[in-house]
Amino acid sequence: MICAMANARPQILVIEDEPAQRDVIVYNLKKQGYAVRTAQNGDQAELELAELVPDLVLLDWMLPGVSGLELARRIRARPATRDVPVIMLTARGEEEDVIRGLDVGADDFITKPYSVAELMARVRSVLRRSSSGGVDILQVGDIEMNIDTNRVYVTAQEVPLGPLEFNLLRTLMQRPGRVFERDQLLNTVWGRNADVDSRTVDVHIARLRKALGPTAGGEIRTIRGRGYSLG
Repeated sequence: MICAMANARPQILVIEDEPAQRDVIVYNLKKQGYAVRTAQNGDQAELELAELVPDLVLLDWMLPGVSGLELARRIRARPATRDVPVIMLTARGEEEDVIRGLDVGADDFITKPYSVAELMARVRSVLRRSSSGGVDILQVGDIEMNIDTNRVYVTAQEVPLGPLEFNLLRTLMQRPGRVFERDQLLNTVWGRNADVDSRTVDVHIARLRKALGPTAGGEIRTIRGRGYSLG
């Protein structure tokens, strides 16, 4: 068995039975500079894992034969692969299903349909967390956020943010490409019972953009009639 750590580029194993979906994932991963191997079902995945231990597994829940859930359980049970990060891809978004996926050892959980930008951000985050011994880092474009230390950097320069701006940015960075309505941001950052107006979000978004600077701040897009999106 070969360990992927010896390779210069991170090795990612994509286990997905839908050809069109698999091709999109592989194309975008390779575009980001990753080395990619693929499997269409559990049996193929077992052979790939026996030949080379990857740095990350992207695993579809609904596979023919052995389910993604069972495969994740097997990955965690084997000494050679127990520490390999696993991101599960699924159309099952119910809380109970998410809990089941996390309970068998998945490191992250992405519900279909998802944006390519979100998937790439999750891949970068999980790989960074794995290589840094568990430090939780988010990165979108030139913006990097260390959640453990509550620090934000733009092109490696630290940007001081207040607690509300930090939590706003974290919410946007956790789901790049997703459009958040103002009420969603209010509930997430201020809390459901907060007695604040939705225009408060606009004020703090403006402060956040100013703090990040014209280039990085410009990545926060205003979606007319809806809310905000990052990337």
